[in-house]
Formats: sequence, C-alpha cells, structure tokens
Amino acid sequence: QVQLVESGGGLVQPGGSLRLSCTASRSFFGFRTMGWFRQAPGKQRELVATITIGRNTNYVDSVKGRFTISRDNAKNTMYLQMNALKPEDTAVYYCNRAPPVASYWGQGTQVTVSS
Repeated sequence: QVQLVESGGGLVQPGGSLRLSCTASRSFFGFRTMGWFRQAPGKQRELVATITIGRNTNYVDSVKGRFTISRDNAKNTMYLQMNALKPEDTAVYYCNRAPPVASYWGQGTQVTVSS
C-alpha cells in the first residue's frame, strides 16, 4: 500500500503560478506512469498530465504550454508547475498512478484561481 499526499495549492489571481507537490509514503520508482488529476465542482475527475518513469510527458489540451509535470524518484515526489493560471483551472488536484488505483487517492489540494 502507498499513501500519496498532495500539497501546494492555494488562492491565486488569473495569470499567476503555483507549484503542486505529491509525496509518496514509499518509493514509487516502480510506478511506471504517474499522473495529476483534477476535479472541479460539479464535474468528473479528469486526467491533467502524466509522466512515465522515463520522464515522457503528456498533457490534456487545456493545459498544454502552461503546466509542466516532473518527478524525482529519489525523493518519491512528483510536481506540477502551473503557470498562466485561468479561472477554469479551479479544482481539487490529486496525484495517483495512471491509470489510477482507487485506494491510492489522497485528500487532494485545492487550487482556486480568482481575482
């Protein structure tokens, strides 16, 4: 079993930046693909970005060019650098394997983009 803890969210103005972190309770070196997900109020959870163990990345079209996913296997930590934030990025952000494992969902971290 592994626990994933997300942090780094907050309130930011449109155009601002945040850096999210996801720390695992044990090594996730064996997790070939990790991902960041988000869930906005009244919407289903969606996959935002993925990164493989070889650091190949993919992004949903709505965040391409603005978000950057990265991972540090030695620190059991994954990051999501979010720039040029928009109000529609407002959501609770989660990390998990990709595809996700139900028992790995954490509490998430709230990101609110508002003026």
